[in-house]
Amino acid sequence: MTPEELAGAVRSALTAALTDTPLADDIEGAAARVVLERPKQREHGDWTTNIALQLAKGAGRKPRDLAASIAAALSDVAGVDRVEIAGPGFLNITLSAAAAGELARTIVTRGPDFGRGESLTGQVINMEFVSANPTGPLHIGHTRWAALGDSLVRILRAAGADVTAEYYINDAGSQMDKFGESILARITGGEIPEGGYRGEYITALAERIATEHSSITTLPHGEAVALAREEGYRLQLAEIKDVLRKFGVHFDEWFSERTLHESGAVTGAVDRLREQGHVYDKDGAVWLRTTTFGDDKDRVLIKADGSFTYFAADAAYYLSKKDRGYTRKIYLLGADHHGYVNRLRAISACAGDNPDVNIEILIGQLVSVGGAKLSKRAGNIIELSDLIEWIGTDAVRYSLERYPADTPLSLDGEDLRKKSNDNPVFYVQYAHARTASVRRNAADVGISREQAFAPSLLTDATESTLLAQLADYPRIVAQAAALREPHRIARYVEELAGAYHQWYGACRVTPQGDEPVTDLHRTRLWLNDAVGQVLANGLDLLGVSAPERM
Repeated sequence: MTPEELAGAVRSALTAALTDTPLADDIEGAAARVVLERPKQREHGDWTTNIALQLAKGAGRKPRDLAASIAAALSDVAGVDRVEIAGPGFLNITLSAAAAGELARTIVTRGPDFGRGESLTGQVINMEFVSANPTGPLHIGHTRWAALGDSLVRILRAAGADVTAEYYINDAGSQMDKFGESILARITGGEIPEGGYRGEYITALAERIATEHSSITTLPHGEAVALAREEGYRLQLAEIKDVLRKFGVHFDEWFSERTLHESGAVTGAVDRLREQGHVYDKDGAVWLRTTTFGDDKDRVLIKADGSFTYFAADAAYYLSKKDRGYTRKIYLLGADHHGYVNRLRAISACAGDNPDVNIEILIGQLVSVGGAKLSKRAGNIIELSDLIEWIGTDAVRYSLERYPADTPLSLDGEDLRKKSNDNPVFYVQYAHARTASVRRNAADVGISREQAFAPSLLTDATESTLLAQLADYPRIVAQAAALREPHRIARYVEELAGAYHQWYGACRVTPQGDEPVTDLHRTRLWLNDAVGQVLANGLDLLGVSAPERM
């Protein structure tokens, strides 16, 4: 019996219990409030619900009396072993071994789809993350949101949401001109401009551009800067995309800031916001009245000299997302962007949206990796590409994803490289590899799942614990999606791996010595493979591989 099937049984029992109560006219609404949770203590059963406590007052019943009515109806449900009423009216439900064990076959049958749900079906989400300037390599400051953002996209999709992962290319503004001037200076032997870019990567770009465009030194200065800027932009963006690919991060859209200016979208955004009544003129500049919506001060859209501010582009970008049909916009910003929260929410409100619904801003705290070396190419930063080469994509991603984004994080690089149970990613991946090894060994002695499945035989305490862990996976996925917390998936697969290792030590899938193969061995193979499937599903949501051998 799956959690969904049990929840359906509880709703049916609740419907019967509420028939002659004041809630009889809204039984559907009452039944929708049924939530099953795992008891904190295993002896309290497989599942618990407080639905009787929630509805007793509205039903005009005492909580324990309502719980008793629900329990009586549930006791007749096939697969329910017993229902106990605890405390003021909690219902603790224990499934029969056969009903609990049936989950193993369900998981194997559903495969990669097990754990996917519909809790966020209908939500159309644009999620922007990383969005580093194309003027240099990705570094450790971008790494956390690269890992968490990609994982969150996967989790939201698993919960039924329609999600577009978007990278906003900051390819407009003075920093791009300084980028081009810095490259040209390296080509001509001139001075890097104040506020320009340094590092060996600039020299490497300059050498490549000079080779491919030998005439650059003969061009007028403005044309030469433009050529260096555009070629440097092309090469650096290609490198960013390549590093993200190696890190397992995929973007559906690469949105260029330039297109907002070139298409007139920035001018149009100012006009649209003025029509909404939130734009005013003062001291020769054009302002957006963001203080109306909680910002600490109003923001300039157009300076007195007629140039647009970055904020104007931010407003145009938000309106672009709205026009493209994204009812929810999620921004993943770095630790130094706290000041953007209220101003982005204000843009949402000025655009006629509800900032409590249509926009969400998540802030990720800083991360450091002990033992990491500064980039030789870029100077004073730690490049993502160096972390991948040194520690590996799986270890870096998993270690970043197993902690909440809003907590500062310090990791030890050498610890992440260790192949021991003290290394969480190794611990989980080893569990998956062990399930594959068990499956291979079973095949070698002729054990096949298809020969038998007798879930009532799964009576060992470690099997009960393992099945309970497996049953909780869909809830964990839905919760991680709702709370935007990928670390819940990481912590779950660690607990599942621990339960599996204990089961592996207590129960045999392959017989020992002359012991004959029985249906218990075959049924345990189903359970083994179910664990392997859920571990693989969870690791996939984290963008981490599930190796078959280690």
